[in-house]
Parts: sequence; structure tokens; C-alpha cells
Amino acid sequence: MAVNRRMWDEAAPLHVASSFYDVPGFLRGVSTLLPLEVDAVGPVRDRSLLHLQCHIGLDTLSWARLGARVTGVDYSAPALTAARRLARAARLPARFVRSDVYSAPRRLPELFDIVYTGKGALCWLPDLSRWAKGIAGLLRPGGRLFFAEDHPYAEVLEPVEGGFRVRTGYFRRRSIRYSMSETYATTGARLRNATRYEWIHPVSEALRALRGAGLEVEEFTEYPFSHWRRYASMGADREGRWRLPRREGSFPLMYSVLARRPA
Repeated sequence: MAVNRRMWDEAAPLHVASSFYDVPGFLRGVSTLLPLEVDAVGPVRDRSLLHLQCHIGLDTLSWARLGARVTGVDYSAPALTAARRLARAARLPARFVRSDVYSAPRRLPELFDIVYTGKGALCWLPDLSRWAKGIAGLLRPGGRLFFAEDHPYAEVLEPVEGGFRVRTGYFRRRSIRYSMSETYATTGARLRNATRYEWIHPVSEALRALRGAGLEVEEFTEYPFSHWRRYASMGADREGRWRLPRREGSFPLMYSVLARRPA
């Protein structure tokens, strides 16, 4: 996680400048939240919302635009510096706290109505049981967790001519080490901190972790589209969702979970 943090520290200002995050569009009023996220969470006005692994804060601030009282948490100081600047530029009230996910329950003194995370967050965490227990400790009784995640099945596959092949195991327990000079959002910018580690967490592991933490899973959904262009062959539909061409078949690219802490 320390190696990953150095990568995120370097990537944060590059992401602010990237077309992927489209900061100018956000400042003009474009929301970075997916419609499925807004629909699942429901009204947030005047509710306290905690965003774990908030990075540069665009999703956090998009919830603030909908009326939530937001707190963003991330372990990267440069990312939080960017988030605070964006909050000021957008004239949105928000609090940002530097902490890793596992330490957040000790760093935050209050409980929240909603905990939100997702869109590529879980692959950076080695232990989902600790993650889920921490979330349960941050939710007020009756509070809800929502996340929409990249599907781990898609992490297992890599494109080849004419289709896909398995590049690693779905039930792999060890981290995967990558050395890549770019991130998903940067093109042309070369990272000095090019090494990173990711973990594949089967969907069953995430659901089991939530139940083990005492949370009740209310909704679970899988999707045949992605929020980003994972593979070069993908095309955007009318709603801006990225889909595989029919000739390459269909498999789950995202999933979402809505869970509740019992009252």
C-alpha cells in the first residue's frame, strides 16, 4: 500500500489535468456520478455522506451538489490538496481527511448516514474483511453503504486478437505486481513511481465480508457495461456507458451493492 500511495501521490496532479477526469466539465456543472449510483442511493439532501478512497474528490463534490454533507477520505496528500482546491473552485462545502481506509474509523469521530465507495476502489485493498468492519463502524444504525465496482471477472481477462484469454486466476490470493509508466487516466505522462500492486477480490468475497461485518445486503446487480473504456474494442452507448462489440460476446464488467447497517 505504501508503494501504491507513492504512485497515487505522483498521479494526482496528472489526473487533475487529464481529459479522463474532465475537471473543466465538472466545474461547469457536469456530474461524475453514474445514473445507477444516484438512483440506488436515492435522495441525499442534508444527509451525511462519507466517500472512502475519494482521490481528487470529483465524486465527493458531485454528491455535495446534490445536497449531501460530504466527507472525503484518501491517503494521498496531493490528491486531497487537489480535492480542496476543486471544492473552493466549485464553491461547494466539503471536508477532506487524510487517512487510509483501515484507519478511517479511528480518524473520524462521527457516524454517517451513507458510506460510498467504488468505481475501481477495491482492487487497491488487500483485506476486505477489515474494510467491511470499518464501514460498519462508520455507519449509523440504519445507515447504508453503496458501491459500484469494476467486476473482478474483467480483471482476469486480457484482450487478444479475436477475443480474450485468461491472464490470471479469479481466485488468486496474492497481489499482482505491475510496472506501468502510465495510469488509466494519463497518456504520454511518464510516472517515476511506476510500480503498483493490485488484488483480485471475487464478488463472493466482498459479499461475505459485508455479511461478516453485520451488514445486510439489500441489492446486488451485475452490469454488461463499464464506466470507462477498459478495452480498445469497446464503444460508448447513448448513455455514455462502454460496451463490448457483439462479436466479442458479453460478460460482467461492473457490479454494485447496496447494504444497510441494521437499526
